[in-house]
Amino acid sequence: MTAPHRDPRLVLLVAAGGAAGTLVRRLVAQAVPALDGFPAATLAVNVTGSFVLGLLLEALVRRGPQTPATVRWRLGLGTGFCGGLTTWSSFAVELDRLVSTGAPATALAYAAASLAAGLLAAAAGIALAARTARRPR
Repeated sequence: MTAPHRDPRLVLLVAAGGAAGTLVRRLVAQAVPALDGFPAATLAVNVTGSFVLGLLLEALVRRGPQTPATVRWRLGLGTGFCGGLTTWSSFAVELDRLVSTGAPATALAYAAASLAAGLLAAAAGIALAARTARRPR
C-alpha cells in the first residue's frame, strides 16, 4: 500500500473532507451568534468534532486490522472533515480577543468549557462506538 501522503486519491479525499468540514463550520458560525461575547459557534463545532473523532477512531480500531477502506474513512472523515470542522486557531484568537477587550472571566470560562466539553465529547464518542461496535472478523 502506498504511503497515504503519497497517494493523490487520499490527498484529494482529505481535501474534500476538509472542504466539507470547513463549509459546515462556516454555516454554524453564521447560524449561531456569540452569546454576550461568548463564542458559542466555535465551542459547538469543536465539541462536535471531538465527538465525531472519538466515535470514528474507536469504531475503526474495533473493526480489526487497518484496511484500505478504514484508511479512507480515517483520512476523509477524521483528518479531512473533522480537521476542517474544528478550529483551534479561532479558539486561540477568540481567547485573545476576550482577554484584550476586558473579559478575562469569559475567556477563562470559554477555555475551560472548550477543554472539558471536548474531552467529554470524545469520551462519549468512544463509549458509543464501544457499545455499538461489531466484533473484529
